[in-house]
Amino acid sequence: KLCYQGNMVDRTQTGVRIATPLLKVLKGLAEYKDMTLGDLLEGIVLHSFEGEQPFSEETREVIEQFRSIYGLELTAKDSHMTGAEA
Repeated sequence: KLCYQGNMVDRTQTGVRIATPLLKVLKGLAEYKDMTLGDLLEGIVLHSFEGEQPFSEETREVIEQFRSIYGLELTAKDSHMTGAEA
């Protein structure tokens, strides 16, 4: 268990399939922010669940640099494609 802002949270190790360039961008961003990949993903998801922007303008600029470096061309529109369409 982990104490997360006063709340006890169980964490589960998971294996997920994710586009390689997207993973590289996420890992680069986690390193840039000096946090674990898991902490970064939790923060993104929790902000998204509440309809909040998870990143500042400065961080979005860094993300764009990582997207360019790692060749990430996928966009939010691509996330709505099913396996049959991809």
